[in-house]
Amino acid sequence: MSDFNIAYTRTAKFEGGYSNDPDDKGKETYKGVARASWPNWAGWKIIDVAKTAPNFPAPLDTNQPLQDLILRFYKTNFWNHIQGDAIPDQNIANEVYDCSVNSGVTRGVTFLQQGLNVLNNNEKLYPDIMADGLFGTGTLKTLNTYLSIDNPNVLLKVMRILRGGFYLQIMSKDSTQKRFARGWLSRVVFFG
Repeated sequence: MSDFNIAYTRTAKFEGGYSNDPDDKGKETYKGVARASWPNWAGWKIIDVAKTAPNFPAPLDTNQPLQDLILRFYKTNFWNHIQGDAIPDQNIANEVYDCSVNSGVTRGVTFLQQGLNVLNNNEKLYPDIMADGLFGTGTLKTLNTYLSIDNPNVLLKVMRILRGGFYLQIMSKDSTQKRFARGWLSRVVFFG
């Protein structure tokens, strides 16, 4: 079974610290938590108070209550929604989690489901599943079946191709997003 702390540590490297970039669709963010998407997150109260202190935003990263809120936020809103503890392969769990954090849980799970469907050899290995973005018992059962007969790295490659294509679509529709290309594509690694 997979470990949240491993997935969190890997993804946290991409999420950075405090930012308020007008070109970023999330606008004000802290460690990837976008205020526009999560306005009621309790961490914003701590951040708003910290804005009046000298050296802002430096003190945020050493504020233990804020760091605890960040960890709980990601476990509750992402890891638990993808049933990360039940995913038997850590690298698959890392990928679904990271994609979910960056592009939404529905998209992260959909890429997993689409990858499983692509690799079922026209349903000779196992039946197609609905690519609905919901991680339920059917998705977990199909993933376990896949992992019992094939290499997880093949599934990872398919998921990363889907993810890379998604980022390219975003940039082709809105050229202001091209400045994020290197950051997004650095998440689409073709190893480990």
